[in-house]
Amino acid sequence: MVESFFDKKTECLTIHVKGRFDYSCHKAFKEAFTAVSKVKSYEVNLADVSYLDSSALGMLLLLRDHAGEEKAQIRLVHVNDAVIDILNIANFHRLFDITE
Repeated sequence: MVESFFDKKTECLTIHVKGRFDYSCHKAFKEAFTAVSKVKSYEVNLADVSYLDSSALGMLLLLRDHAGEEKAQIRLVHVNDAVIDILNIANFHRLFDITE
């Protein structure tokens, strides 16, 4: 399940993923970041993610491309231990600001 919230004051789009972060979230995740314009920064809340697979990694890369690649301001926040291991193995700590 994917929920999103855009803070007009800070121009930050928060995307909260719950449960399994896999291909079943693809459409909702993409719609969350393409439906809003003039976003300065993105925050992806992974606190409630119980599972993450390679399609989720691909979705995060799509978000990064959409947000401006290396200029993108994307934070992956509230990342649990199981998810942080997968992100580190994939070297995503080099592409994203990750906090537990």
